[in-house]
Amino acid sequence: MSSAWDITFSVQPPRAVFVNFPLNHQTGKAGDPSLQRRILLDALRAFETFWAPGQLLCLPYVWDPGDRSWEEKDFGPDFELYGVGEAMQEGYAERPLHRSQS
Repeated sequence: MSSAWDITFSVQPPRAVFVNFPLNHQTGKAGDPSLQRRILLDALRAFETFWAPGQLLCLPYVWDPGDRSWEEKDFGPDFELYGVGEAMQEGYAERPLHRSQS
């Protein structure tokens, strides 16, 4: 399971499920066990149905239908690493992909 489309696409795992949620929240929001269960069950069902290497399924869940601003902040220019203070590689950051805009 992944919430970083560009990294997952670059790595090309044998099979993957993508959830357009903030990094490290692939299984849903804290304190929402119903959503977490639905996401996990959908991911497991997807892995049962993949028939070819390299398949990547995007699950249709939305973090917050009224606010997609997290996509601009998630590893964006103002991102602050917790406990480290600076990036290990200069200039490394995940860029906004504007996936929510059609």
